[in-house]
Amino acid sequence: MAVETARRAALIKTASLTALFGNLILAAVKIGVGYHAGSLAVVGDGIDSSVDVLIAIMSLAVARVISRPADREHPWGHGRAETIATALLSCILFFAGAQLILNSATDLIRGHSREVPAAPALFATFFSIVGKICLAGSQYLFGKKADSAMLRANAKNMAADVIISAGVLLGLGLAMISRIGAVDSLTAILVGLWVIRSAVEIFIEANTELMDGSSGQESYRAVFDAVRSVQGAGNPHRTRMRRIAGFWDIDIDIEVDPVLTVQEAHGIASRVEEAIKERVEGVYDIMVHVEPAGDSENNKNEGYGLREAEIEEPRR
Repeated sequence: MAVETARRAALIKTASLTALFGNLILAAVKIGVGYHAGSLAVVGDGIDSSVDVLIAIMSLAVARVISRPADREHPWGHGRAETIATALLSCILFFAGAQLILNSATDLIRGHSREVPAAPALFATFFSIVGKICLAGSQYLFGKKADSAMLRANAKNMAADVIISAGVLLGLGLAMISRIGAVDSLTAILVGLWVIRSAVEIFIEANTELMDGSSGQESYRAVFDAVRSVQGAGNPHRTRMRRIAGFWDIDIDIEVDPVLTVQEAHGIASRVEEAIKERVEGVYDIMVHVEPAGDSENNKNEGYGLREAEIEEPRR
């Protein structure tokens, strides 16, 4: 487990350094060229890349935290630091998008006339599209190898940046063709709306993990299938699965023949653990609680955990 945690931390560090320097170059080019070319949309796109630089710095800090072993204050380890950072990432994105919308809308409402952006803004935006495609691909690959929600969120953010830059490129083209500078402000507003949309999606995903929720039922089905595959294990219930930085923590109750010895019942529980690990990838810990057959009938009103029947029929 310690080796796997160290490997994930190393992958996150490498991904973060790649994102840091890549976005630093893109941000400098877009803000500098956008300012001199008179394009608020390109400057806004550059600000978005500046946020990505902050995200990369935050990711480096997270990699340092999650590499620490469990201690007395954090017996579960420090993996949730990644989830918290993902939630913070979404807040930063939301603020950046809202600020861009506010600035652009203020220009339009007050009727500030804007000059048509100069041609260099087009080249800076095209450079941004190529760069962001490369960065998004690298973050996705690193996120897949490390099974990191934070890196996957960052890859999604950078993929959205490609669409943002493409929209900016289209807006610049329309502004130059129509000779109407306000088109650039309208494009900046659309960029801001897209940034906010991405922020909300990332926050929802992070919140699911922070609330110990589950985005699907396939993992629960795999656990119940594992219990059925073990002779002597029955009626899986009060099952709970939660994510801790890409790993599963699983609690489950099973029933066994009440005449079995403690050693025999423990053996069945151990085989259930092994069966679950074979079917569910990335298991951090499993707690199997053994009960005598029929005992769960006295606890039908359990307030937490899932029974197998509830996978198909949601709890009312």
